[in-house]
Amino acid sequence: MRQLKGIVMSDKMDKTCVVAVTRLKKHSRYHKYYKVTKRYKAHDEENKFHIGDEVIIAEARPQSKEKRWRIVGKVVSPSRSQRRDERVDTDQPEAGQPRVDNV
Repeated sequence: MRQLKGIVMSDKMDKTCVVAVTRLKKHSRYHKYYKVTKRYKAHDEENKFHIGDEVIIAEARPQSKEKRWRIVGKVVSPSRSQRRDERVDTDQPEAGQPRVDNV
C-alpha cells in the first residue's frame, strides 16, 4: 500500500480533502531537478483536517469517481519555540559580538 505525504489545500467538501503532494523530478536532458505537484482527493471521515495541515495519505478502494486515497494521520512537526530552542548553540557568540578563541 503506497503512502504519500502532502499538504491539505482544500477542505470545503464534506468528508473529502484535496491534498497536494510535491516531489522532485529530474529533467531528462538537463539533469536538473524541478518540483512537480499533484493533487489527490482523500477521504476524511470526521472532517478533522484543515487547510495547511501536513498529512499522510494512503491508497484505498475507490470511494467515488476521483477519490481513491484516505488520510491516515497528521504529521506532527515541532512548534516554533521547540525549533528555536534546538537552534541555540552555546559555542556561537551572540549577534554583534566578536568571536574569541581560547588558545
